[in-house]
Amino acid sequence: MAMLITDIGELVTNDPQHPDGLDAGGTATGEDALHAGLGVIRDAAIVVGSETEGEASRIQWVGRAADAPAADWAVSVGGAAVIPGFVDSHSHLWFGGDRSAEFAARMAGQAYDGGGIATTIEATRAARPVDLVDLVRGRVAEMRAQGTTTVEIKTGYGLDVATEAEAARRLREVTDEVTFLGAHVVPPEYRDGEAGTREDYVDLVCGEMLEAVAPHVRWVDVFCEPNSPYAFTGEESRRVLEAGKAAGLGLRVHGNQLGEGPGAQLAVELGAAAVDHCTYLSEADVEALAGSWADGAAGTVAGLLPGVEFSTKHPYIDARRLLDAGARVALASDCNPGTCYSSSMPFMIATAVREMGMTPAEALQAATLGGALSLRREDVGAVRVGMRADLARIDGPSWLHIPYRMGVPVVRALEV
Repeated sequence: MAMLITDIGELVTNDPQHPDGLDAGGTATGEDALHAGLGVIRDAAIVVGSETEGEASRIQWVGRAADAPAADWAVSVGGAAVIPGFVDSHSHLWFGGDRSAEFAARMAGQAYDGGGIATTIEATRAARPVDLVDLVRGRVAEMRAQGTTTVEIKTGYGLDVATEAEAARRLREVTDEVTFLGAHVVPPEYRDGEAGTREDYVDLVCGEMLEAVAPHVRWVDVFCEPNSPYAFTGEESRRVLEAGKAAGLGLRVHGNQLGEGPGAQLAVELGAAAVDHCTYLSEADVEALAGSWADGAAGTVAGLLPGVEFSTKHPYIDARRLLDAGARVALASDCNPGTCYSSSMPFMIATAVREMGMTPAEALQAATLGGALSLRREDVGAVRVGMRADLARIDGPSWLHIPYRMGVPVVRALEV
């Protein structure tokens, strides 16, 4: 069965080679230059469908509405703009409790050092798994209501074998992008010596905990942050990542959030798909990230999380510096209870445009195709034949309404 989605006023394909796109035949000029690189088609249509019942819909045809082939039925979006669904490549949705008072304290001047995570660990350990699943499903639904169709979700608020394994197993029911973050922080019982030393905890993460979660996750991550007493040093992070790699997992890194450190270059050295935060990067870090893409290599994406800077009062990342050097970037929400309790990718786009030196087109692409690169996915982030029909509708004539109408719920996932 095939469905025609038609009367699309403006379609972002992220395929600048599409023959019907504004990019076709050379560089766009004038007002069309605002859409450069996005493969925008005006007065467009898409045909989607699946071969078997229950299978995810795939894109079967993309082009001008006037040229659309016949389909089993048609749906009009009435001139609205359509984009690839957002790919949120960094989130922490499996948690219990509330840390709104911590946010208020930071707005009053209290510095963030990672210590507040202990509050969430306690609440998450105390919560029933079935209740946490319901909370996660509600948060994912909130994301879809704002245009996100692919979301990566991390464990990392249990930090013992039983709760990390339970989180990993249950999260597979919600998303196919699950990340093991046992190395989020050193939990309190390993800081005060009650259960052992921090070295003992790293041993646990690399051994029994990893073995318990590995069948249920795709990625391993580590908070590599020597500027925090709660997070992990470069050498501890290397141990965690190498253990995860030996277990067959892809690598991700939280790095360079609170100050300069080894995270970015460690990620590049070990072939990680992404290093996220990147708030404090040296020139050598930028060069390493850009160089990781040389000669067509699948390099390390710099994941930028502007909601964290908003919520912690750290400086916004200079994305222009990364882009001009040739690095690849993604925008993600980092939705979590402590440093960015926002699931809104449109907010991240608007903030990146206003505060981080990105053009609207660069920000939109970072939130879609950039996220797909970060997750090493070739089936999402663009509108091309054969890709998943993960689409989002904008209540307006142009995708530019995302940053233009900041804070207004103009984007939502298109159910197909």
